[in-house]
Amino acid sequence: MPAPDALPRTERLRLRPWTTRRDDLCRLTDLYGRAEVTRWLGGSPSVTPVELVQRWHRVSDADPRYGCWAIETTSPPRIAGTVLLKPLPDGIGEVEVGWHLHPDCWGHGYATEAARAVIDRAFAAGVPEVYAVVRPGNTASVAVCRRLGMEPLGLLRRWYDVELETYRLMAPVVVE
Repeated sequence: MPAPDALPRTERLRLRPWTTRRDDLCRLTDLYGRAEVTRWLGGSPSVTPVELVQRWHRVSDADPRYGCWAIETTSPPRIAGTVLLKPLPDGIGEVEVGWHLHPDCWGHGYATEAARAVIDRAFAAGVPEVYAVVRPGNTASVAVCRRLGMEPLGLLRRWYDVELETYRLMAPVVVE
């Protein structure tokens, strides 16, 4: 089993922690300052980019299986967006996968590729199932859920006090 703190790489992507370096903060500000991105998130973050990075680091510090990471393309190297794996806010251990891509990186399969990498990492670390929650009408994210093989559970108002399309993927059963 891989170490839970080893971040995955794919053929085209590298996942890494967001930093407070100027180039990271500029890309983060640009990404989360775009209405076409934040409309699916319920609005722009209410904290500064530095505070957002610090918050994300606390997620992985609390449990190294989880985090919010920069998705960086390998050729050419640039930040495509964010992928996250974190406990859902119900306190009973359910885990969410999510992705937020910059519009200049839409349509390349990066969301599916990054999400698959963190889901596989989570399953290898013993997470039994992963959920995705999607605002109704976000056809691009629904398509990612389908490509990941996630099961649609319908509209639920379980975690974020708003009805969201909910998807689940169970860890594969290993027969020894």
